[in-house]
Amino acid sequence: MRRFNTTGICYPQLHYMVDITNRIDDIEKRVADGEYITINRGRQYGKTTTLYHLTKRMNKDYVVFSISFERMGETEFATENTLAYYFIDKLRLKLRTIPEVSDYVKSSITDITKSYSEKKSIDFAFLDEFITDICEKSDKPIVLIIDEVDSASNYESFIKLLRLLRDKYLNRMDVPTFQSVILAGVYDIKNLKLKVRPDSDHQYNSPWNIAVPFDEDMSLSKDGIEKMLQEYESDHNTGMDVPMMAQLVWDYTSGYPYLVSKLCQLIDNKNLGWHYEGFLNAVKILLVEENNPFFDDLIKKLDDFPKLFQMLEDILYHGNSYIYNPDDKVISIAKMFNYIQNSNGRVKVSNRIIETRLYNFFMTEEQMKSVFYKHGDTDRTQFIENGTLKMDKILERFIVHFNDIYGDEDTEFKEEEGRRFFMLYIKPIINGTGNYYIEAETRDRSRTDMIIDYLGTQYIIEMKIWRGNAYNERGEHQLTEYLDYYHVNKGYMLSFNFNKSKVSGIKTLKFGDKEIVEAVV
Repeated sequence: MRRFNTTGICYPQLHYMVDITNRIDDIEKRVADGEYITINRGRQYGKTTTLYHLTKRMNKDYVVFSISFERMGETEFATENTLAYYFIDKLRLKLRTIPEVSDYVKSSITDITKSYSEKKSIDFAFLDEFITDICEKSDKPIVLIIDEVDSASNYESFIKLLRLLRDKYLNRMDVPTFQSVILAGVYDIKNLKLKVRPDSDHQYNSPWNIAVPFDEDMSLSKDGIEKMLQEYESDHNTGMDVPMMAQLVWDYTSGYPYLVSKLCQLIDNKNLGWHYEGFLNAVKILLVEENNPFFDDLIKKLDDFPKLFQMLEDILYHGNSYIYNPDDKVISIAKMFNYIQNSNGRVKVSNRIIETRLYNFFMTEEQMKSVFYKHGDTDRTQFIENGTLKMDKILERFIVHFNDIYGDEDTEFKEEEGRRFFMLYIKPIINGTGNYYIEAETRDRSRTDMIIDYLGTQYIIEMKIWRGNAYNERGEHQLTEYLDYYHVNKGYMLSFNFNKSKVSGIKTLKFGDKEIVEAVV
C-alpha cells in the first residue's frame, strides 16, 4: 500500500506524490538544447526526486551520470588530484545503474580508478582529456548531474572543476564534452561563501556564469494536490471532500512540497481524519508539538543571516512592506531558501505554515517576559465554554489589561506594538488546542487580520490603528466582506485608538445578517 513520504526520493509505486511530468519535460528539453543548468531551491523542495525521475527518463537517449557531493569533505576536495580521482570514482559507482553504456567508456572509467592507488597521476589536465575521450567515444551523449553541490562550497578544487567544465563548454564545438551539466543544491553558485574568495567584492564573479537558471515553479499546484488526494481516496474510501482538502493543503503550504507531504502524512499516520478538524489538528501538531529538521534549519538560517531575521521580523511584527528587488542580497537569500515570494512586487512570506512558525519563534523570544502573555496564561480558563472560545470576553479582558498598563498618557507606546501585544495575550489561551495565522494580504501598518481556528470554529479578528470615523467605517465594511469569504456571520474588530477623547470598550454592530463585535482600546 502506498504512503506519504517526507524523506528521500518519492517513487510513484510506493508513495502518493504530485505528478511532476511537466517539470521533467521542461528540463529534458533544455538538456536536448545543450544547456548547462542550475537548480537552486530550499530545503526539501523536491530537487532530488526531480533529478531521480529525470535520470530515469533520459536513460533511453543519454548516458546519465547522476552523482551527489553529499558526504564529501576535506579528504575528497583536498587537492585537484583527490577531487579528480573521487569524481571519476563516483562515475564508476554509477555504471551499475546505467542501462546502456559502451564498453570503451566503462573500461576507461574502471581502469583509471583501479590504477590510481599506484600511479597517483590523475590531475585536472588528465581529467580534461578523460572527459573529452569518453564523450567522443560514447555511443550516446553524456549528461552529468551533480546534486548537493553545497557540500563543495568552501573548496578551491571545486571552483577549479567548475572552471574546467566551463572551459570545455565554451569550446564544445571543437572538442567533445558533456551534452549538459546540471548542478543542484540550496545555494546558488554566486551566493556560496567561498573560503578561497574572502573578499565579498568578488563573490559574484561566478566560475559558472554559463549556466541557465531553472526558473520553473517547483511548488505543487492545487490541481496536482487534488489529483494526489483523489488517488489516496480511491485506495482508502475515507469519504473526504477531495477538492476542499486540496484547497486547505494549498492554502496553508502554497504548494511547498515537504509541507504538503508532511500534513498529509500526519493526517494519515495519526488517523486524524480527512476533514477540516483533522487537517487543523495536523497543522497544530506540525507547528506546536513536533520538532523536525525542516524547522530546525529555518531557525538556523535566521541565526546565520541576522539581516534575514530582521527583515522577516519587520514584515511580520511591524507590518512593514518591502519592495521585491531580486538584486537586494537579503531578499535574494530569502528567495533562494523559499522563505519568501514575489507578491505583486512586494515581499511576502511564502506560506502560512512558515509564517506562523516564525511568529511563534519571534514571540518565544519575549513571551516569558511579556506581561500580556502572563495575563493571557492566567486568564485562559475563563474563556473556554463547552469547547468554544468566548472571544467577546477575551477582548473585554484585553482592554482592561491594556488600559491598566498604558492608561497613563505619559507611557511611551508604539502604535504597531498593540497588535503584537494582543497576539502575545491570545497565544497561551489557544496554544495546544487552536491555531492562528495572519492574513498576509491585509497585513500592513494600519490593518492586520488574524484568523483563529479553534476546535473547528473560525474567529476572524481585524486589528487596526484608528484613523478616524470614515476609515473605521470602511474597515467595518471590509470585515463584513471577509466574513462572507469565510462563511461566518460574526466577526471581531480590535481598534487601537490613541486619541485623548477616545471611549474604550466594546459594542456590537449589525450589518444585515452579519454581527461585528468592536473593541476599542
